[in-house]
Amino acid sequence: AERGYRVVGVSKDSQASHQRFRSKYDLPFSLIADEEHRLQEEMGVWVPKKMYGKEYMGTLRSTFVVDAQGVIRYIFSGKEVNTSKHAEQILKVIDNL
Repeated sequence: AERGYRVVGVSKDSQASHQRFRSKYDLPFSLIADEEHRLQEEMGVWVPKKMYGKEYMGTLRSTFVVDAQGVIRYIFSGKEVNTSKHAEQILKVIDNL
């Protein structure tokens, strides 16, 4: 926020699920409930996945760094997203923009 960016999370979970999650972890940012995965499809992150030999559709964990003009400046995707150090990853990218 100090650098002029906002964080917005998106998942296929319900609005009620998002509210519980935000409360449980005291998240300071918005979450969008994309239950019909329209936004995720538009962004190319609703993809075929496989677990234990079973195929299904799911969300590819991704982060989009978008500038003030709405231009995507960087995309973190899949295994590139290090959940324990992701804030550091994002700040490093922002510092280099």
